[in-house]
Amino acid sequence: MIRVSDVDKDLLEDDGERPRFWGRLRAGLGRTRSQLAAGVGNLLLGDKEIDDGVLEDLEASLLQTDVGIDATREIMQALTSRVKRKELNDTMALHTALATLLKEMLRPLEKTFSVAGKKPAVVFFVGVNGVGKTTTIGKLAKYLQDTGARVLLAAGDTFRAAAVEQLQRWGERNEVSVIAQPQGADSASVVYDAVESAKARNFDVVLADTAGRLQTNTNLMDELKKIKRVVNRLDPAAPHEVLLVLDAGVGQNALSQVEQFDEAVGVTGLIITKLDGTAKAGVIFAIARRFCQPVYFIGVGEHLEDLSPFNADSFVDALLAID
Repeated sequence: MIRVSDVDKDLLEDDGERPRFWGRLRAGLGRTRSQLAAGVGNLLLGDKEIDDGVLEDLEASLLQTDVGIDATREIMQALTSRVKRKELNDTMALHTALATLLKEMLRPLEKTFSVAGKKPAVVFFVGVNGVGKTTTIGKLAKYLQDTGARVLLAAGDTFRAAAVEQLQRWGERNEVSVIAQPQGADSASVVYDAVESAKARNFDVVLADTAGRLQTNTNLMDELKKIKRVVNRLDPAAPHEVLLVLDAGVGQNALSQVEQFDEAVGVTGLIITKLDGTAKAGVIFAIARRFCQPVYFIGVGEHLEDLSPFNADSFVDALLAID
């Protein structure tokens, strides 16, 4: 059984209490945390009375980090209601209640990424240009290898200059086979060949790269549908996972990406990258408010160890600097 646990044991500190990734996550969320500071940081300055000014500052800070109007309204209504009922009497209590509420919002996004029972499991990676699909594939290939899976990569991004070479470098680095054709080749043909090869050579997983495309580009979205149709000829259940890679820095635009890629090819899960380079990581709450797709992994850097399964409690603790 090939399975990625919520917190990989290899990532644990010596004391077994916190994953090492948590420290990188806390550092990576520094920009978003700084953006939140005006509204959230003030809650920690002492046992102050909760007044309209405190609540207004908190609301503004949530909006500035791209939590979004709907999710912010939901958060503020829940907190304000508790304040009015005298359940929260000071800013420290408000901060604790905020952390609890944020964790509750994100926990439905947690889901273990598993390719058990499917051989080969076919995983498509989709997304707009520049979100880090190819790098994410390289990281996930290593991650799956560590679980004992035999992984095959499909260089289906035949449009971007050097995309094939980039994936081949990841293959060499991880000692993973890569199925590729020259730049400009038919993407569907590449992915088809990879799945066919995986069946013949007894591989467990096929990770298929695809060209980056704007979600509004009808022709390119149609090409994704074509790749899916072609792979269906080999396995009617394939792809078993369609992972949409999102750059956290795009903020609310992530919502339209999820919606339109899901409409085109049926997104089954999300990977959110580049959390270390943005002050808009709050968009994950907007995603939780609107969609039901799980967030399988998050990324906070370029190194192999900077991709980790998503854990709601750890994310919120890192965001609010809770030890």
